[in-house]
Amino acid sequence: MSDLLERVTAFRAAFARCQAAETIELSGAFTVHDPDFPRSQEHNQLIVDSSDADPAALPELAAQGLGPRQQYRITVLDEALGERATSVLAAAGYERDTDLILVRETAGCTLPEPAAHPVELAELRAAVFRQQLEWGLDEDLARQLTERRTARLRGAEKVFFLAVRTPDGEIAAWADLYLDRTSGLAQLEDLVTAVPHRKQGHGDTLLATGLALAAAAGIPQLFLIADVTDWPREWYSCRGFTEFGRSHSFLNR
Repeated sequence: MSDLLERVTAFRAAFARCQAAETIELSGAFTVHDPDFPRSQEHNQLIVDSSDADPAALPELAAQGLGPRQQYRITVLDEALGERATSVLAAAGYERDTDLILVRETAGCTLPEPAAHPVELAELRAAVFRQQLEWGLDEDLARQLTERRTARLRGAEKVFFLAVRTPDGEIAAWADLYLDRTSGLAQLEDLVTAVPHRKQGHGDTLLATGLALAAAAGIPQLFLIADVTDWPREWYSCRGFTEFGRSHSFLNR
């Protein structure tokens, strides 16, 4: 594992621990739990942060750490272990998703004009909630996936909610930005443009702003996570990001 991938893996594990309401340390893994957002898989899952964990033990570790749940999510941060675990977890009723870890250097990045700006959750709440409903989620799940941003504020040294507004002040697009000068890493997460405002360059504005803020904080690299099967991977590649690792998550049927 490269030094960069080791640092990103450590960052992701630390972020999950710091934002969690409760954690339970297990053999080669840990669970995160938040009773305020029980339907958020991000905040209620088993995270495997060791390459030496036993794949066959993972379903039992998830049940042990999380208690009774309708579905269990297992995130394996080490790519090779995730590959080894795939057949074992498939036999236990789990389906796999693969995420790409993409990175870009921040050197020379400056704020675009116009730029995105940090906002409080109170300003962002209505737009995020409305978008969740438009994706077909029920109101309770949409509320939890909106409000869970309050937990993310605990995850890193600096956490910003960035937003792009229309000329009349409506929030058109948003993203999370996490900055950690100790590790020399920044992460951009949950970049979304509301349906009525797509194809107007708002995603580029958010991305350029995140890169510039990371550069201004003295952070040399920004990474993000993209689904291996989804179109954003190509969009990010066209904007200077390169793949340097993969991780896997598993959800039981």
